[in-house]
Amino acid sequence: MLSHPGGARPGPRTADAADDAALTDVAPKLRDLRRRRGLTLEVAAHRAGLSPAHLSRLETGRRQPSLPMLLGLARVYGTTVAELLGESAPERDPITRAGTREPSAADGWTYHRAGGPGRAMQALRLVVPFASQGELVRVHPGEEWIYVLDGRLRLALGDAVHELSPGDSAHFDSMTPHRIAAATPDGAELLFVHTLLQSPDIHPHV
Repeated sequence: MLSHPGGARPGPRTADAADDAALTDVAPKLRDLRRRRGLTLEVAAHRAGLSPAHLSRLETGRRQPSLPMLLGLARVYGTTVAELLGESAPERDPITRAGTREPSAADGWTYHRAGGPGRAMQALRLVVPFASQGELVRVHPGEEWIYVLDGRLRLALGDAVHELSPGDSAHFDSMTPHRIAAATPDGAELLFVHTLLQSPDIHPHV
């Protein structure tokens, strides 16, 4: 059983109208960020590993982005998922208190912000559902660090597949093709830290 601050679980609220509205609000931000970066729809979609048609649907609110998609787009635009969802603070507070932020959800993933916005790296506490991501493989510049809190996690790095238990961690170069999925029916909970390094010549792809 996964534990959550105050004994509360995201539960059914992750699919309620408030969450849907929050994700819909991302659409104009995605469009504005792309235009401010001077990227065409085709170039931005390629860098994020999406089709132009799919990115267009995300920008017009006709399709809700999953957490992996938000992570990819945040890297392309040099921002964070928290800021895409409007969770930026008026000033940088080095402390993130338990229970001060409601968890957000996308495509079955639940995440809690565990660090401040606008930094060179992003820290999250993730709840990954069973068999999440399917065949989605990511490749992008930077580094990632994962620490398993609860459940078991299956981490594919290149041709190797590792199963991590609570207390296990992994720190790897994000240019190594990688995929994560919960290996237990109740899902897995983990701490996740990644950098936001980018390169115009190297793009994440599915």
